[in-house]
Amino acid sequence: MSEKLELLHTDRVLIVEGKYDAARLSHLTDAMILLTDGFGIYKNKKRQQLFKQLAHKNGLILLTDSDAAGFRIRTYITNLVGEKNVVQAYVPAIHGKEKRKAQPGKEGLLGVEGVDDALVLQALRDALGEEAGIAPAKPEGRQITYTDLYEWGLSGTAGSAERKTKLLCALGLPPRLSKKELVEALNRLYSYEQLDEMQSELLKT
Repeated sequence: MSEKLELLHTDRVLIVEGKYDAARLSHLTDAMILLTDGFGIYKNKKRQQLFKQLAHKNGLILLTDSDAAGFRIRTYITNLVGEKNVVQAYVPAIHGKEKRKAQPGKEGLLGVEGVDDALVLQALRDALGEEAGIAPAKPEGRQITYTDLYEWGLSGTAGSAERKTKLLCALGLPPRLSKKELVEALNRLYSYEQLDEMQSELLKT
């Protein structure tokens, strides 16, 4: 039986390439995790803006695959948000193939999702240095919740999709954020009181 690994705490936002990487990391850290969707980040202006906002407010951890594509994405995001706002986490270059794939990648290297948990955690700890394990700072005021989204008419009600899109566009956030990503992003960027006032004014127009 494998040893249970301790959850890594950090206030930084963890950036990975795809949903399988995110699923893998979600049981290793309580960090907010966002995706680049591979090279999709190059054209997604809204997500670029979100990365910039979070980088300046919380800082980012970049954890991409160890192949050339991963390094291109890493370099692009670092230049996008500013090197001073990023820490770089590197998984070792290990030859192999993820179980879900029929063929190995172009360079024959395991992606983040295929690397052993202990190695991924070590990569994150090495990148964070003295920050590793520090509990995230709790924002002032109460947290924004799923219930708030419902009460604001942004989720689970008639016309909620249109109201949510209008608010996200006004805030400069990507319209395709999942409900979980949305709540996490809003809590990082705004207090409940700020957003309550903002969404009330926006949705009057």
